Amino acid sequence: MKTPTHPIEVQPGRSISHLTEGLLATGFQGRKLGEAVEVWAKMLREKQNIIWLGLAGAMVPAGMRKVISYLIKRRMIDVLVSTGANLYHDLHEARGKRHYVGSHLVDDVKLRKHYVDRIYDVFADETEFYRTDLWIEKEFCPHLSDMYRYSSREIIYELGKFLDSWGAEKDSIILSAYHSGVPVFCPALNDSSLGFSLMFANRRRGRRIILDSLKDVDESSRITEVAGTTSVVYIGGGVPKNFIQQTAVIAGYQTRHDRSHKYALQISMDAPMWGGLSGCTFEEAQSWGKIDLRAKKVMCYADATIALPIVAHALGEKFKKLRRDVPVFEWGRNGTLTIKYEKRSL
Repeated sequence: MKTPTHPIEVQPGRSISHLTEGLLATGFQGRKLGEAVEVWAKMLREKQNIIWLGLAGAMVPAGMRKVISYLIKRRMIDVLVSTGANLYHDLHEARGKRHYVGSHLVDDVKLRKHYVDRIYDVFADETEFYRTDLWIEKEFCPHLSDMYRYSSREIIYELGKFLDSWGAEKDSIILSAYHSGVPVFCPALNDSSLGFSLMFANRRRGRRIILDSLKDVDESSRITEVAGTTSVVYIGGGVPKNFIQQTAVIAGYQTRHDRSHKYALQISMDAPMWGGLSGCTFEEAQSWGKIDLRAKKVMCYADATIALPIVAHALGEKFKKLRRDVPVFEWGRNGTLTIKYEKRSL
């Protein structure tokens, strides 16, 4: 009962970062949005801190693609864990294809007759999706080796390398990660058009491309084992959230030291009372040793398509000149990992 709230004033020309700072003295999810910016800013100021980003939902079709690309290029994140769908839709746009403004008030039977796919109020051309599937199968897959056991990180790296030589659209998440040295994991790669296009290369073209999901677990946990400090940002929940959470548990088993994440931020609409991982709170995660008992953390219950652009813009204003210890990942052929930190101005 010492700190009063302060009503938000409408100030024409006000910066977004100034607005989010003002939200810190309000209530409900407005305050949480302001706190989200502050916690992420603390992550960026922490020395030798690796920031994980978990990306779930259909964020790319919803127009969040360039926001994620910006965060990668500015190294406001260091490792990305994504659903296969987001990466597939990013690849689709990197090839010059598009998603379209649609409506949820539509006859879906008619859409099916015209091969129009709907993601709530976003439309996509299924015929164009099919061409992207064939592009993966016929153009990209020949650059992968038979019988080599790939992690999803290695496949996405090779895809970024191929897109670079192919001349893809520069704001691609995959291509930005390739250029910036940001590892991208896709633990549910099989659960996407990316995955089944790789399968079709094996089935229809006699390839022997192998995706080793256990290698994903090994590589990702090594990052948290070797890192100085780790932080997590979750857009939605799902597989990416748990995949990142478990790196702290595995690293703790391996090193016999507490490797729980020291900063934590989630933007989600999922609620905890249903018992699902997507909605579980950071307090619940502390009971598992996934989040540090003294972690600086915030859960913002909001639509990510509203909150994420605001948070990203506020961070961009706060850090017009960002100088931080950027981790450089060096992967050995025998599965070892070395992380070196470079002081960079971004």
